[in-house]
Amino acid sequence: MFTVKEKLEKSDILKLFTSGFKTENKIGLEIERLPVYKKNFEAADYDNGVCESLRKYAKDENWDYITDDYNIIGLKQNHDTVTLEPGSQIELSIEPENTIFDIKKKVDKINLGLENALDKYGIKLLEYGVSPLSTYKNINLIPKKRYHIMAKYMWGFLSDVMMRETAGIQGCFDFKSEEDAIAKFKISNKLIPFMTAMYANSPIRGGVDTGYKSFRALSWLNTDNDRCGFALNMDEKFSFDKYIDTVLDSPMIFIKKDGENIPLNGEVSFRQYMQNGYEGYDADIEDFELHSNLYFPEVRLRNFIEIRNHDCTSIPYSVLAIYKGILYNNYSIMEIEELFKGYEHNDFSELRYNVVKNAMQADFGKYQVLDFAKEIINIAEKSLKAAITGEEKFLEPVRELVNDGICPADIILRNWYGCWNKDVSKLIKHVSSGLK
Repeated sequence: MFTVKEKLEKSDILKLFTSGFKTENKIGLEIERLPVYKKNFEAADYDNGVCESLRKYAKDENWDYITDDYNIIGLKQNHDTVTLEPGSQIELSIEPENTIFDIKKKVDKINLGLENALDKYGIKLLEYGVSPLSTYKNINLIPKKRYHIMAKYMWGFLSDVMMRETAGIQGCFDFKSEEDAIAKFKISNKLIPFMTAMYANSPIRGGVDTGYKSFRALSWLNTDNDRCGFALNMDEKFSFDKYIDTVLDSPMIFIKKDGENIPLNGEVSFRQYMQNGYEGYDADIEDFELHSNLYFPEVRLRNFIEIRNHDCTSIPYSVLAIYKGILYNNYSIMEIEELFKGYEHNDFSELRYNVVKNAMQADFGKYQVLDFAKEIINIAEKSLKAAITGEEKFLEPVRELVNDGICPADIILRNWYGCWNKDVSKLIKHVSSGLK
């Protein structure tokens, strides 16, 4: 007896989000780093050391391969992964843990084996936001089919830079209800430009000063605005339903059916696909999950909240500490709301464009980002101290920078025009792997 396949409904999609309700407050970390050759500092290539390094690490540490058409594109062990971004950037994705100490312990262990494997092939990892020497024209895409489809489709004059050259830090956070998710989502969107400024760490690209303290963030501002940037106008009442509507109305890049990637090249939105299908294919929940994963707002809502817009630096744990201190304490959220009282959506939107160049010295109303950064850290610290986990210690590296009125890019630029004398090798040494 044949069964008629039911049409995908918006209520089916909503269940993906409500399935994320949790009573625990765990945190997850994703950190991308740039592999370069030690001999010349050029971006390391998939076919010349990167793939073999993954193979060696898998063998040494007993990890499983993640493949695409038999090509190794990553590794996994339980729920932790080491994967490759389009330009061979190496990303660690750590299963959510209860404390930052737990995450750091796991990252330290992975780093030890990974760096040993890379060293055999003359490769080192950089904790930096953009390729310091090689540019996208000299960086090959890895053999992952979806990346090649994305590279052909995604528009914006810096989209190739974003895909092939950049590396960032992402934090993942839980919510216990839709109301809780809404509060965390909205406050995270407001925090984003301030966090971009605090962690700006990509002023030198292609061996020259770009004039921007976060060229990585600039590249995202100039990549496919149909799917990047803010997910909503924060002046509107937000809900899961509104977020889903935003994703439904964005153009589709491709679908995957019977193991094959079928390019749609933006011809239809997901809403149109749900209503009318596409060349004989009907939408299912797996299609939506793929489509929503190809939607790249600075704060992405899934069955958890993913906060994405930070340059890679050597102090990723302080990113988690700030967000954990704020998002997992209702009083802290209220304090941040009070801090931003009187500012509108357009104020935050404009600030996103200013901080990529000026970082901590960007103006926000009558004040500078620096003034708000100090308050943000203080609010997070009070919350973490009240939790009695000791995690406030992870705020110290970023507090030192903020107290000096600077971001990581300011240190680089000061040395670039000073004792480094524009020597890329000195920059490479400064940003070589050494997570704190």
